[in-house]
Amino acid sequence: MNQSQDHARSYYLASANAMVQRPTLSADLSADVCVIGGGFTGVNTAIELAQRGLSVILLEARRIGWGASGRNGGQLIRGIGHDVSGFARHVGEEGVRYLQRAGIESVALVGERIREHAIDCDLRWGFCELANTPAQFAAFKGEQDSLAALGYVPETRLIAAQDMAQVVGSQVYAGGLVDMGSGHLHPLNLVLGEARVAEALGVRIFEHTPVLELIHGETVQVRSASGTVRAASLVLACNAHLEELEPRLSGKVLPAGSYIIATESLSDEMANQLIPQNLALCDQKVGLDYYRLSADRRLLFGGACHYSGRDPLDIAAYMRPKMLKVFPQLADTAIEFQWGGKIGITANRFPQVGRLQQYPNVFYAQGYSGHGLNVTHWCARLLAEAIHAGVSPGLDTFSRVPHMTFPGGKALRSPLLALGMLWYRLREMLG
Repeated sequence: MNQSQDHARSYYLASANAMVQRPTLSADLSADVCVIGGGFTGVNTAIELAQRGLSVILLEARRIGWGASGRNGGQLIRGIGHDVSGFARHVGEEGVRYLQRAGIESVALVGERIREHAIDCDLRWGFCELANTPAQFAAFKGEQDSLAALGYVPETRLIAAQDMAQVVGSQVYAGGLVDMGSGHLHPLNLVLGEARVAEALGVRIFEHTPVLELIHGETVQVRSASGTVRAASLVLACNAHLEELEPRLSGKVLPAGSYIIATESLSDEMANQLIPQNLALCDQKVGLDYYRLSADRRLLFGGACHYSGRDPLDIAAYMRPKMLKVFPQLADTAIEFQWGGKIGITANRFPQVGRLQQYPNVFYAQGYSGHGLNVTHWCARLLAEAIHAGVSPGLDTFSRVPHMTFPGGKALRSPLLALGMLWYRLREMLG
């Protein structure tokens, strides 16, 4: 697991655009809002607040994009967690429709930000959802119909098992659903580009500034080793790395390990054989596989979410067999990058967004459960709306979904969830 002060030694770091060294907080400062966390949530909340005329200071314990925002699979895929229809009893049918639309519109929001600010992050449109079983493929028709009922404009099309060579050079799938309104990109270059946008709007960003203490009140005091920020409002955007900074929230998100490998650059012929249409792809397993091609034709293959708290000693040795099950034709292909880190998982696989009941000037968003690339941007807008205007109907809808605290305390959360996930995997294999 990457716990150093610098980014994971990933393909993304090796191909990153200009890396700016930002100062450490070394004075006592004040702002309208202090944001803690330099990933997609924090940086985009800062952008949205600054666009509304508020002064913002952002504190990052390590580097911008150090966490999951800078090392994830880069899959920009519609949706918010799992099927949101199950939350109807909490948010009502209209609330469900809002969440379904938000899962779509959040992807468009990312695309708009990239276009508006000309962020160079290798954005490519096109995604294929992969069925591992005929039953899963049959369910894709209902999903396609639901998208049409929501007025989904981008092209979608079902791919039968015998036609899967159109989208993936593998024999293991029972069909697919292509969605041209989702896609893939270079996540580290996106968050680095967005940080530059934030600074151009006047946001002050400090790196290598771990927060040691929060002192609540009408003015929140955010204390680091070398300075304190005083602000009218606070945004906690730490996700899997919140730890015990705010105990009311830390027990509601489980930090789980996720891993990716990147091959050497492939020939045009091999790249076209593997993924002919340069789509992002993701299957339906409990421990899902997701993969895509990079701009320089590497296969980026990820998955294997780990809940045990223990990381593989050799990520490449752990992930390579999974890749070869899908693509045995890569048996002689070198793995040039391997990396992993924590993502934030919630018990219901739905993000936690709102404000602290005890301290209504403290806002948070966390627990994207693998769907963070688009949902972070949407939640950032909701947080900014609530802070600026005092109210956000969208934030209220998200906040009505209840979230349990993982049982067992800090020491037992991961082992207990690991046992639960083993049960689901066994059911999957036996089913």
